[in-house]
Amino acid sequence: MEKVKYRLNHPGLAPRRTKLEIPGWAGTRDPRKDGSHEQVWHCVPFSEGAQYGIELFYPYDNELHVTTKDGHLVLEGDWGEPPNNGLQWPPFRNFGDTFYTYQLLLDVKAPQGFAIRTEPHPRFYSDPTDTVPIAVPALIRNWWPMVFFCVFKSPAEGRTHIFRPGEPFAQIIVIPEEAPFELEPMTEEEAAERELQARRIYANRPNLAKGTEWLSSTDTVFDGTYRHLHRAAKEKARQG
Repeated sequence: MEKVKYRLNHPGLAPRRTKLEIPGWAGTRDPRKDGSHEQVWHCVPFSEGAQYGIELFYPYDNELHVTTKDGHLVLEGDWGEPPNNGLQWPPFRNFGDTFYTYQLLLDVKAPQGFAIRTEPHPRFYSDPTDTVPIAVPALIRNWWPMVFFCVFKSPAEGRTHIFRPGEPFAQIIVIPEEAPFELEPMTEEEAAERELQARRIYANRPNLAKGTEWLSSTDTVFDGTYRHLHRAAKEKARQG
């Protein structure tokens, strides 16, 4: 198993493998049954994608409100006395009004051949209030010994993004540092094979989904076809 190592200037950043918070940003514990409201954790691809990375938590004791007013960025927060550690204070800076930066001073060392990529925390996609900070994607190679800052997109005019104590504000994922692939159409044989697989799944869907079908509160039909195939694929991979 590969190791991702880190060092940080503030323990409150508390990097950890991203977890689904239920109840919380990932929704409530509505079971998969008729009448339940859809939750993002009901979707296996989203749940897997959301838990793929490392989440970072806002380490300070007071909230930061980031607003755009009359085209200009406004950062509002009670920072208190600056720490005696050489940290830029306050650690947030306007970056051309359309972006702002956060000097988090987090050093993450990915394994050889890998890099780290910053991105919005998955709760951004489930947030109905439009207040979750939007981390800008960036790729940092493993030879760089310090991630000095993270860049965020400014909120739209009249909107406010909020950093709250102990709340995740961004996610890091670990990926290959190069993407040595080319995009090309499938051959006729490859396309035919995929089509045959799709038709087999479609034809067997009633059996694959048996006992898992349910109708949500908004009349959306759900079933467990993907979940069943997902479990089977993982078991096959485990057995080699």
